[in-house]
Amino acid sequence: MLRFLLSAVASLLLAGSAQAELHERIAVLEFELNDLTLDPRNAAELQRTASIKPMLEHALTAANHATIAVDAAAQETADKGVGYLFDHADAAAALGRGAGADWVIVGRVHKASFLFVYFKVHVVKVATAQQVADLVVEVKGPQKTLTAQGVESLAKQIAAAVEE
Repeated sequence: MLRFLLSAVASLLLAGSAQAELHERIAVLEFELNDLTLDPRNAAELQRTASIKPMLEHALTAANHATIAVDAAAQETADKGVGYLFDHADAAAALGRGAGADWVIVGRVHKASFLFVYFKVHVVKVATAQQVADLVVEVKGPQKTLTAQGVESLAKQIAAAVEE
């Protein structure tokens, strides 16, 4: 019986320390595509844009941040048009607040050329509804390899911004 109690207490302590190791709770919104090329919104670019959120969530989780899901329907309702959530930290913060997040990541893929894209992110602190960082990563070259590298770079910058 004593062995069982000690084992249970040890399990609780380990679970508590694992939760304590998690840093901030971060909600990553779906990225939007701002494609200014002559072939806007082609399938490959839409696929790349859709892949960024899950890659970023994975990278943030690997950095000991808890990623919080925001209901897709709630994001769609809050998004009044292209660029709205990107330009309105208060609306993004409200989504984060509803999901129980400390931070909201609002992202955009800005494609001005077929040769490169920019991954742009606004980091919004939910408690103050203020944008605290404006991050940009330029991605040039083969899409799959460099998209992942660009997302990793974004994750590091986001982690630094929320840990300040």
